[in-house]
Amino acid sequence: MAAMSDADGAARARAVAEFGAALRLLRIEAGLSLRALAHRIGVSSAYLSRVEHGHDAIPTPDRLTAIAGALELPPAVLLELGHQVEPLVSRYLDRVPSAKALFAELARRDLSGPQLARIKAFVDAEFPASAPFGATPAPRLSGLLTPERVVLHLSCEDIEDVIDVAASRLAPTGGAIAASALAQEILRRERESPTAIGNGVAVPHAIVPGACQAAVLATLAEPLAVPTPGGAPLRLFVVLVCGEGGRAHIELLAQAARLASLGAADALCAARDPRQLIDQLAQIEAGCG
Repeated sequence: MAAMSDADGAARARAVAEFGAALRLLRIEAGLSLRALAHRIGVSSAYLSRVEHGHDAIPTPDRLTAIAGALELPPAVLLELGHQVEPLVSRYLDRVPSAKALFAELARRDLSGPQLARIKAFVDAEFPASAPFGATPAPRLSGLLTPERVVLHLSCEDIEDVIDVAASRLAPTGGAIAASALAQEILRRERESPTAIGNGVAVPHAIVPGACQAAVLATLAEPLAVPTPGGAPLRLFVVLVCGEGGRAHIELLAQAARLASLGAADALCAARDPRQLIDQLAQIEAGCG
């Protein structure tokens, strides 16, 4: 029993560290200082710093919703990153007991991710949620990939190797920048603020004016043993390039962070060919809603 308790405690500690790393990444990309975000959500910067460094528990659903609003993200993204969907659902079911019958029917039918996505599309059409400042959602990561931009079982010695390979696949998008210059820009940002976000996932990226939004997804033949939140070696890279910052860029980063939170690295790293990986990613994203 004690061993199980120790394992549970270690898992919780990893989840807290990984959430903090993802939150820090999103805050920095939103252009907000620690003090500015803390002020917007009504907490101290000392508290927020402890959350980002994995020293304090993941915030409550209400506070995560406030943080999402400050970052101009859909609340569901941070709730999923913080593993706080269940408390939110429980509170809703307490308020609206009749909804339990609908949840029971969904469970009884054992609906798949794509089937649930169809139901969500209907709900979105009938009862649309307001988007911050009228913004449209960012495209899904799977929609930015092509088989040529999926690199499976890459053998490399360090992060620089991954970035070089990814930049060679991304540079042709719009012809905005040469591959070597793009690699240097991604690496510069990575050195300033590492993008490892847990469960073996990292999201190196760059903003290049005039570039088309695009992504490369690379799995590694052997994980890289570098310092990461939670301690998992890096094995899955989502490398992004965007033409400008803002909500769409931050939401793409949040989508990648959500993959780490979902533990999707196992399924994606097991893909046998690029098309299978893209299909697997699309199914994971459909299940997320």
